[in-house]
Amino acid sequence: MGRLLLLLLIIAAIVLLWKAFAPQSLGGAPRPQRQQPPMIKGPDDDEDFLWQLEKERFKKRREEERRKEQE
Repeated sequence: MGRLLLLLLIIAAIVLLWKAFAPQSLGGAPRPQRQQPPMIKGPDDDEDFLWQLEKERFKKRREEERRKEQE
């Protein structure tokens, strides 16, 4: 009985070690996943671009208002 229990424990240890350290597939180690390149945005989708446009428009309007006030 003791030998059977010892044999079962050895088999269980081997199975656990195999699952812990075995390669993921028969082909070897898993290949690293490629990262997706960032999606190319059009200028109307880019928040920074739109913010810069809005700032430029605001500056132009302020400059025009100042010119009109000085005249």
